[in-house]
Amino acid sequence: MPVGDRVHSLTPRKEMCEGARKLRDAYDSVPGSPLYQTEFGGGYFFTRDRWRDEGMPPDADLAELFRYDPPGEHVIPAALGDNILFPHFRECVLEERGEHEVVGDKLGRKLLCFKGRREGFMPKYIGHQVKDRTTWEENVKWRLDPGSAGRAEGLDLHMDEARKAAACGMIVTESFDGAFMFLRGLFGSVELLYAFYDMPDVIEDCMAAWFAVIDATIGRHQRHVTIDQIQISEDICYKTGPLIAPKMIRQFLMPCYQQLVANVRRRQPDPGRKLYLHVDTDGRCAPVIPLYREIGMTLMSPFEVAAGCNVVEMGKEFPWLAMSGGIDKRVLATTPDQIDRHLEAILPAMRKRGGYIPTCDHGVPAEVSYSNYQHYRRRSHEMGE
Repeated sequence: MPVGDRVHSLTPRKEMCEGARKLRDAYDSVPGSPLYQTEFGGGYFFTRDRWRDEGMPPDADLAELFRYDPPGEHVIPAALGDNILFPHFRECVLEERGEHEVVGDKLGRKLLCFKGRREGFMPKYIGHQVKDRTTWEENVKWRLDPGSAGRAEGLDLHMDEARKAAACGMIVTESFDGAFMFLRGLFGSVELLYAFYDMPDVIEDCMAAWFAVIDATIGRHQRHVTIDQIQISEDICYKTGPLIAPKMIRQFLMPCYQQLVANVRRRQPDPGRKLYLHVDTDGRCAPVIPLYREIGMTLMSPFEVAAGCNVVEMGKEFPWLAMSGGIDKRVLATTPDQIDRHLEAILPAMRKRGGYIPTCDHGVPAEVSYSNYQHYRRRSHEMGE
């Protein structure tokens, strides 16, 4: 069977690439299976300069250096995430402020950044596009037309790559900013919380536009390949819990998610294929896990320890949930002995349980030394194989 035609049936396990077999075992919560070795989001924006100063080869292959497993997932490049607006706002420097500068990004936000730097720190968000119905309609809504010319640019190439990945058994993934993250990017964090009360009609209109473009984009891809995973970047929780009440999640977000997942399932070229649903949120996530389970969530990340997330305990509370993350970034900045104790309390138990991918509980911070991270990676392999 030629490469690329595994569209209407899942590639047999024996024909899958190594990374796909190992990652699917994690997603399917196979007890006792070796732990899939990777890192949260690449994880090196904050550490790159320090690690090079401490001896990391500047041209190192990080996957080889840290012994990450071969890829088991293929994320379809799409007009989603920061590119959901079409045309997007022009990225430019709007103002200089001494050592800082105000930058305009693709979503039209104004960010206060270090001059000449875009990575290695969290910018300060100082301006957003939507303040009322008028600014929503004039500045943003028309940019969310699902039929805009150019949204399907590169489709043939992207779908060819996706079919080849599917033929190797890789998890074909649609990744995009979730409903809450989308709204936060339009309004700003604080302003959005008021908007749910002060202008619910505008919020509902935003959600309808968000749904239309996400659904149309995924539907376009499904004409060519079966989707294995929907990955949603949501960031709906903070240190003490969700940023909005469960009642509001149900009112404003859940209807779109329920319809989106239903549409994806209905359109699948391989209708019997399991659909994984991965939700990424910072903070204390336990209160929202039952909510997202209602729309079919199967995997969550990154389980921030500082927000009270303990993957061993939460793994017992939610035995159906595959989990990624949960390695305390603060511990990685301490000593090898403390790192060992931390990993010994997590990895053996989670490997026995199954359904766990060990990663840092967010981006690896600059406080983590190169030698400490190397020690963590070595011990993760020893306990996970």
